[in-house]
Amino acid sequence: MQLHELVNTFGQDLQRRYGEKVHKLSLHGGFSCPNRDGTIGRGGCTFCNVASFADEQAQYIPIRQQLAQRAVKTDRANRYLAYFQAYTNTYAEVQLLKNMYEEALQAANIVGLCVGTRPDCVPDAVLELLASYCEQGYEIWLELGLQTANDKTLKRINRGHDFACYEKITKRARAMGIKVCTHLIVGLPGDTKEDNLETLKRTIAVGTDGIKLHPLHIVEGSIMAKAWKADRLEALSLETYTEIAAEMIRLTPPEVVFHRVSASARRPTLLAPTWCENRWLAMIDIGKYLDQHGAQGSALDNSFIYQPILPKKS
Repeated sequence: MQLHELVNTFGQDLQRRYGEKVHKLSLHGGFSCPNRDGTIGRGGCTFCNVASFADEQAQYIPIRQQLAQRAVKTDRANRYLAYFQAYTNTYAEVQLLKNMYEEALQAANIVGLCVGTRPDCVPDAVLELLASYCEQGYEIWLELGLQTANDKTLKRINRGHDFACYEKITKRARAMGIKVCTHLIVGLPGDTKEDNLETLKRTIAVGTDGIKLHPLHIVEGSIMAKAWKADRLEALSLETYTEIAAEMIRLTPPEVVFHRVSASARRPTLLAPTWCENRWLAMIDIGKYLDQHGAQGSALDNSFIYQPILPKKS
C-alpha cells in the first residue's frame, strides 16, 4: 500500500478538497525569533540552526519574487499555499505582518497561507488578522512548534514556553476558525517513546487539525551538535523513529491531517543521523509498519476524543 492509503496526508486532503494538486511554496520573511534575540533567551533552542531548512539569502528577496521562483521549480501544480517557514513568522508588528501576508495572498494562484511560529508569539491581533483571511475564503494554517508536551524536556532544550502556552493559543485559534498544525519532534534528549506517545495524546486532547512529525536532526551550529561531537548525544536510529512515528500515527484520529511524517536535511549542515539525508527512507519504512500493524487511527481507544474545529464566535 502507498502511504496516503494508510495516513491522511496533507497532499491527499488538499487534492480531495480542491480537486487538484496544491503545493506549498516556502518563503523567508526575514523574521527573527524571541529565543534568539534576547527577548526571552539567546542561542535559540538547542536543536536549532535555521540554515538547515531555510535559505538565508531568500530573506532579501521580495515575497512575490520568492513565490514566482518557487512556483517555477514546482511545476506539478497550478495552485499554491504560501508557507512562511523560517524563524517565527508572527514575530513582528501586525501591520508589517499584514503587508507581507497580503503580498503573498495577492500573488497569482495562491489559495492561502501556512504560517510557522511559536505558541508564545501569537497575540490576539495576529489571530484576528488570520481569522479575517479565513472569512475571505482563504486556506489558513497556523503551524505551531510544540515539539513535545513534556515541560521538563521543553526546558532542557531551551524552548522558552511550556505546554500550557501551546494549549491556550491552540484553543483560541481554533475557536476563531483558524486551522492549527502541530509540529512534534521525536528523539529529543530525555524524551522516551512513552513521552512521545503521551505528547500525541495530549495534543489530540487539546484539539489540532494537523500534525507534522520530525526526527531530531543534529545540525552544524546548534548546541546539540557540540554534545554529539563530544559523544554525549546519541543520534536517533531509523528503526526507532519508524516505530515511534508509526505508533503515534496509529493513535491519531483519521480526521487529523498529517502534513509530514518525516523530514530531511542536507550535508554539510546535517551531522546526524545520516539517514535523514533521504526523506523517503523513513516514509517507506513507516508505510511498511502501518501496513503490517494498522493504519492511522487503528490503535485508538475511548480515551481519544477528536475535537473538530469550532466555528468562529460572533
